[in-house]
Amino acid sequence: MDNRFNKVFPSFDPINPKFQPGNRIIDNFSNHVSFHLFSKCNNCTFKKCIQQLNALAIEFSNSLTNALIITDASIKNNIAMSIAHIYVHNKPMVKTLDHTVNVMSSEAKFFTIRCSIIQAVCLHEISKIIVIMDFIHTVKKIFDLSLHTLQKQAILILKDLREFFNHHHENIIEFWECSSKSNWKLHKVIDTETKSFNLTSLMPNKNFWDVSKKSECDDITTNER
Repeated sequence: MDNRFNKVFPSFDPINPKFQPGNRIIDNFSNHVSFHLFSKCNNCTFKKCIQQLNALAIEFSNSLTNALIITDASIKNNIAMSIAHIYVHNKPMVKTLDHTVNVMSSEAKFFTIRCSIIQAVCLHEISKIIVIMDFIHTVKKIFDLSLHTLQKQAILILKDLREFFNHHHENIIEFWECSSKSNWKLHKVIDTETKSFNLTSLMPNKNFWDVSKKSECDDITTNER
């Protein structure tokens, strides 16, 4: 069987050393990562969530070593859009806006998380990162040891986190859930931006996909000869 086209869609890597016992990030840095979820049953829960996030933002505004990341991602008309705002000492330090076509929503969210982490650790001597989003259940797949289609993207994020944790033993990252329905002011800004973004493709999406994959396959075939 001709195996050359397996390079087009790399997905699983079950023997990657990053996933072997003793090397996994949850084995060595379990106390450095935490998730904070909330129930979406009633209005009181949303009010409590907003109060917690407001208190968190105020707390973070008092330190130059804390980075607060507010992020969101969405897909509209087959175009994935991701936005991240990074605050340090109550000031917006970085704002990123990325878009692409023909990717899954989960891929866009993983990309947003990785870019945000890289941007945050490069700003100052950051020791604590808070990431606030409405797709926390997707992000938990980063630490999922079972096989899934985003494993390779997860490995890249885990590599960045490992470097961050190794830099100082007290470095931590926290993921907080914030539903778009809660209308928390900082998250509402980027939620509105992602939903209002419009991009017109230069060619129909299906044709663009066919052309791009054909070119990629042609390149692989040429290199294998």
